Amino acid sequence: MKNKKRAVVAGHICIDITPEFPASANSLELLTPGKLIHTEGIDIHTGGAVANTGLAMKLLGADVTLMGKIGKDNLGTLILDILGKYRSQDGMIIEENAQSSYSVVLALPNVDRIFLHNPGANDTFTPEDLDMETIQKADLFHFGYPTLMRQMYEQEGALLEKMVKEIHEAGVSVSLDMAAVDASSDAGKADWYKILEKIMPYVDFFVPSAEELCYMIDPPRYQEWMRRASGGDVTGCLTEADLAPLGEKIIAMGAAVVLIKSGAAGMYYQTADNEKLLGMCRRLDLVPEEWSGMQGFEYSYLADKVVSGTGAGDTSIAAFLASVLEGKSLSRSLQMATAEGASCVTAFDALSGLKSLEELEEKIRNGWKKVRK
Repeated sequence: MKNKKRAVVAGHICIDITPEFPASANSLELLTPGKLIHTEGIDIHTGGAVANTGLAMKLLGADVTLMGKIGKDNLGTLILDILGKYRSQDGMIIEENAQSSYSVVLALPNVDRIFLHNPGANDTFTPEDLDMETIQKADLFHFGYPTLMRQMYEQEGALLEKMVKEIHEAGVSVSLDMAAVDASSDAGKADWYKILEKIMPYVDFFVPSAEELCYMIDPPRYQEWMRRASGGDVTGCLTEADLAPLGEKIIAMGAAVVLIKSGAAGMYYQTADNEKLLGMCRRLDLVPEEWSGMQGFEYSYLADKVVSGTGAGDTSIAAFLASVLEGKSLSRSLQMATAEGASCVTAFDALSGLKSLEELEEKIRNGWKKVRK
């Protein structure tokens, strides 16, 4: 019997505050100045990659340690209390004079989510905050949202490069997720193409969304996508042919596996067929023939209902990584990822709608339909 693989999930953590709007509400009128909007409740939960992906992996049975930075304030106390319910609070770094990060998530009916975000303590996070001794004993290190962490993107990502290089060279597989940026912010003005060129040689799994990645490495294509969407959901008008050039660029930069999250449709995937990919398979006890030189689009499963997309991308990656740690094939890991994403959207928060990998497999065996064959 193989030893159970261990993971560390680090990076961005915050509190998400999500007002619950009635389904009958007119989204176009909700944000009218001076208008009073009645809500049906409020959902307050931890957010960010550390909480969403890390706790989801834990609920899916993975041996995972969480590492994030918070302030010594009321929001920080709330974060610790929530993580404590999962016995996952011990890896938090508490900064005396920092404010904990928060997001107000406006999940309006039939409209893509709007985020009001304060990065707080995430902006002061550096690799020195990490418990490297624990990380070096792990098999997988997943880092989320450097786009929302100032120290990670300043100076063309020098500290981000230092961190992933050190961890990868210690024999730990590295996974990296991103988050959308405000084009007018400092993060939006960073040279992400250069940053990604520097760090991809040390990244095994790169798992951004389609919009995030296109904005970073192909601005003209991104602008064309925006024109095509005409203010609507960009992922709704994308095809595999739109995503393949982005995946090819990331593989050429040095990543072993790239997953491009494409909203409700599913995710595009591409893998290398070189020594980097084989090395990753050896470290994680994966079968190379089940991972090498693959490319395609994994369509999502039909959700029973759609309440909110909050955390769906993060939890789909959690299911993917949890499957990887169990030695599953790329095909099975992708199925688990898209199935969990379709489960997540049935609740307002990232965790309440989750199903175990066994439940997902049973539902698939029973003929769970995809959004497209």
